Amino acid sequence: MGTVFGTDYVVANVSTMHGGAQKVVYKIDCTNHFSCVLYVWDLSMNFFLEEIASASIADQSYGGHLFEMNNRFLREHGIQTPALYNLNTERSRYQFDYALVEYVNGHKAEQYFQHSDTKVQDQLFERIGDMLTCMHANERQSYGKPSQVGEHLGSCHLLQLENAQEQLSYAVNHIESIRVNQSRLLEKLHELESRIEPRNRYGFIHGELGPDHILVTDQLEPYLIDIEGAGFYDIEHEHSFLELRFRDFYRYLKKDTLDHNRMLFYQFHHHIALTSGGLKLLHRGFPDQSFAKGLADYQCRRTLQFIEG
Repeated sequence: MGTVFGTDYVVANVSTMHGGAQKVVYKIDCTNHFSCVLYVWDLSMNFFLEEIASASIADQSYGGHLFEMNNRFLREHGIQTPALYNLNTERSRYQFDYALVEYVNGHKAEQYFQHSDTKVQDQLFERIGDMLTCMHANERQSYGKPSQVGEHLGSCHLLQLENAQEQLSYAVNHIESIRVNQSRLLEKLHELESRIEPRNRYGFIHGELGPDHILVTDQLEPYLIDIEGAGFYDIEHEHSFLELRFRDFYRYLKKDTLDHNRMLFYQFHHHIALTSGGLKLLHRGFPDQSFAKGLADYQCRRTLQFIEG
């Protein structure tokens, strides 16, 4: 703190904040009443270490370099996200990346689902909808990270096809109803993928945008957090996840121009991936075991609904 901000910034208190499954987050309070946030990307505390070690998600959503790149891109394009004060990727003293980031005093957007004032809800979720429209309007002809211009000219949804197959392979070993329906689920996955027409325009998306990844200030200003997975992709990937996570409040965010076939394919992918993700958190000692089990059980039911009726 002294090196980055100066000798007047003396640490008075450090408290753990909820940092999700891939990084640890702390709030730092100083004696001069300044506060900021410390992000730590420590592999030993990552619940998806196996996937990173196998390189299946290493270039997608983990590490300080991705945070820095996406933080810069979003802020340059008018999308609010906490400012990056300092990033250290040297790993000379510690074997992990860490960053000092702006502390945004507010609540997560999910808390406004139960807000008593519908006018406040209207104002906030309309603002979030405008923010997403602005972000998704940043387009280019290749998918990938902002630094990967022209590197990926194929169909990005094929990555999700491969991922869905991998996640299904994990789930069949732990859920009987998935195991006995594996063939039918794979058939449905390939059927939905076969309906998708080629495309060469991709919008900039967050990548995992639930209401817990939006901080809201007292002035109802939304800020995106957990941005490491952001990049250029089919915006239907984002919208299908938004619909899943925002539920009734998705009405503020939906667009009439989305590709229906892509929406269905990505919805199915999300349910499969979240089933597997919940299981992995459950098996790897995630602190909130009740949440992990509930996630796996609910998403399993939603997965199987695609082959029922």
